[in-house]
Amino acid sequence: MINLILKDFLIQKKLILFYIATIIIYLLAGVPLIFLGFLYSVIYILNAFAYDEKDNANILLNSLPYTRKEIVSSKYIGSLIFTTLFIFMIYVGDFLINGKGDLFIWKEMLLIIGLVMVAISFMFPISYKFKTQYLLIASGVLFGIYMLTINLLVPINDILRELTRKFLTLQETQMYFVASITVAILYIGSWLLSIRIYERKAF
Repeated sequence: MINLILKDFLIQKKLILFYIATIIIYLLAGVPLIFLGFLYSVIYILNAFAYDEKDNANILLNSLPYTRKEIVSSKYIGSLIFTTLFIFMIYVGDFLINGKGDLFIWKEMLLIIGLVMVAISFMFPISYKFKTQYLLIASGVLFGIYMLTINLLVPINDILRELTRKFLTLQETQMYFVASITVAILYIGSWLLSIRIYERKAF
């Protein structure tokens, strides 16, 4: 399974410099770290997923000595690893470029990981059931609805900023524990669902 995770890293090794360069630009522009961490993690993970759909790569994967359960599990485990790496990269970069006092802010990092886990929990089953291109279409439609909503109906950006502020200022450990357990259950449920979907697919 380690080789499957390593494969997802190696197929995008040529893009790493591009990721780093654009992250530096966004850090210089003062883009929020939570947004950067979430955005780059999801893009990297979905891009790695999309590569497996090209040129019948799934047929090749299923001809290797890996079970379908291992193939799916490598995606979920790899997602957490890649998210952690991007968080480390972004926060170290922000510390070096902007010189903030705290190198790592654990509440922000926990929030990024949680948001990525929630996003992946919905995205992976859809991608396994259909294809990533349909997920991209759905994302485009949702983004259009989002832009229409914030411009005409509800100030969603203000609401999201307020919710983020409240989360980061929470002092009760119990709240973090409940939130972490909820996200973990959602992630594991998605993991099991994706395995079930993938095991039934014909290539």
